[in-house]
Amino acid sequence: MATDFRRIALSFDGVDEYSHAGLPAFRVGGRKFASLASQAQGYGNLMLTLEQQAAFVEDLPEVFLPIAGGWGKMGHTHIRLTVASEDVLIGALRTAWKLRVEKNAKTRGKRAVPAEHKGATDIKRGRR
Repeated sequence: MATDFRRIALSFDGVDEYSHAGLPAFRVGGRKFASLASQAQGYGNLMLTLEQQAAFVEDLPEVFLPIAGGWGKMGHTHIRLTVASEDVLIGALRTAWKLRVEKNAKTRGKRAVPAEHKGATDIKRGRR
């Protein structure tokens, strides 16, 4: 159920809940990895890779399905809250959380200014 989804999502390191379009969503490092945007229809939503989505759907088609339209084609996946066991919820949410943590680390690395460029920037600004 939605309460279990929320409890499990919030149990992972660095996760906070926020309102996305007035509905509960969960993020780590400021980026969303799961939501309850479709809870009225009985679903939780997970942000996965296409490969992860395909594996979940293949293994448990009664529990997982791609979100309709373009979002599903990007790996966004519904999990049926009424039929997902606690272990399945934990595993699916952990997968989405871990993927987001890994993507955050890669993005952070790309944004970092190399040390050799920091000095040049400081000199351009009149600092030494």
